[in-house]
Amino acid sequence: MRILVRGLLGLLLLAVIGLAGFFTFAPAYVEAQRNPVIPHDPYPVSDAARALHDSLVVGDWHADPLLWKRDLSKRGTRGQVDIPRLIEGGVAVQVFTAVTKSPAGQNYEENSAEAFDNITLLAFGQLWPMRTWTSIYERAIYQAEKLHRFEARLDGTLRIIKSRADLDAVLAARAAGQDVVGGILGVEGLHPLEGDMAKLDGLYAAGHRVFGLQHFFDNALGGSLHGIGNKGLTEFGRQVVAELARRPVIIDVAHSSPQVVEDVLALTDVPIVLSHSGIHSHCPVKRNLTDDLMRRVAATGGVIGMGYWADVVCGPITPDGIADMILAAIDAVGEDHVSLGSDFDGSVETAFDTSELPALTHALLQKGLSEAQIAKVMGGNMLRVLRARLE
Repeated sequence: MRILVRGLLGLLLLAVIGLAGFFTFAPAYVEAQRNPVIPHDPYPVSDAARALHDSLVVGDWHADPLLWKRDLSKRGTRGQVDIPRLIEGGVAVQVFTAVTKSPAGQNYEENSAEAFDNITLLAFGQLWPMRTWTSIYERAIYQAEKLHRFEARLDGTLRIIKSRADLDAVLAARAAGQDVVGGILGVEGLHPLEGDMAKLDGLYAAGHRVFGLQHFFDNALGGSLHGIGNKGLTEFGRQVVAELARRPVIIDVAHSSPQVVEDVLALTDVPIVLSHSGIHSHCPVKRNLTDDLMRRVAATGGVIGMGYWADVVCGPITPDGIADMILAAIDAVGEDHVSLGSDFDGSVETAFDTSELPALTHALLQKGLSEAQIAKVMGGNMLRVLRARLE
């Protein structure tokens, strides 16, 4: 009996050690695999490009570092975004998006909303609070809470933007020489509402200001670009979009089906954002909506955010390759409607991280863009939309 008890205790100890190892090392390993930066020599940055970049207000519509178990207050050795690297890259405004559901077998063509959800496993593996294991809404709330904790820890280096006054305060601090990043919270798809309009109040109170309608699957609001068929807005979706248009928030149609985009354009008269994408005429894939539809988004006074990963670029994902895509976007929708939308830390491989953004300014100068055009693309167009929508 004593031998049996010792054996059982030994097995229990091994199980505890195994679980401890899993929770300690597995999240970091998974993130490193999902968000790699291709090894490279330093990219060129001329003195002129450096001086120009330092004068710009740089903004990025989409990054997902809140999904991962990483201290964003410290410069990381994995992933693509954290506050020190944002400061090194001269970024003034960064949207931090909450990812709350991701179907197993995720792809750009067709996904079922009923597929196993990868974020459930990630929430468990990263030891998120138990409330997040079964509630998509709580995952959005928890990721907002994470950014607020980083804000408190950094004592002024990160300031969460919820209003136009907050935005102006961040820009004034930067103009005075302070190292500060303005963080804006968003949600990637409004399935966190869980079919309940009242939960929009909770998301807003938590600080979310950029609201994507869909992600990789159809939801209660309507069809995803990667869902089953080209479904439009549901009646619930129409109610939500109408309410978002009334509130001081940004409507984001990235990942929405073409019919949903059509429905949103018909239903609203506010600037619409497509936060992270490419240009179809430059990269003719399903993920990039047609240029005609992009131009109609632009016609609202909105913007298209340019992503940095291969599936939307169809070419080198170096700063030079991204610059080529930006030129194509300017040709397609106009210089007043092109922004940055990296999708950093969104389970994408990139060829640079956010600290290396001066190299993109260099590449744009090399391509012949004027300083005024570069200022618009790198952040000026984003600021115009934020000022138009925030109160």
